[in-house]
Amino acid sequence: MAQKVIVETVDDLDGTVITDGSGGTVAFSYQGKSYEIDLSSENRDRLAAALDPFISKARPTGQSRRGAAPSQSSRSGGGGNRLQEIREWARTNGYTVSDRGRISKEIQDAFEQAR
Repeated sequence: MAQKVIVETVDDLDGTVITDGSGGTVAFSYQGKSYEIDLSSENRDRLAAALDPFISKARPTGQSRRGAAPSQSSRSGGGGNRLQEIREWARTNGYTVSDRGRISKEIQDAFEQAR
């Protein structure tokens, strides 16, 4: 019997399905803690608009903190390669992981311990 598994990424705020090009994962940090949230384009724009008054007055640090989640623009670079490496390792080791979106802390921790 064949089985087909479909993984959908959904907006963490309102539960709408995020299709290609209509949103994605947003990484940010606040008070030294890094976060990721999956948002539709509309909610991503709402987040940007809410943060804009603060960001426009803030001082850039010129560097990201070690261990911080990669930003949206850097995902196609080195950060994306690491995520792909974790996904490939996870599949090889019996974990179920989607092609996009967040990778659970459990899987990331297991990957780090296996290194």
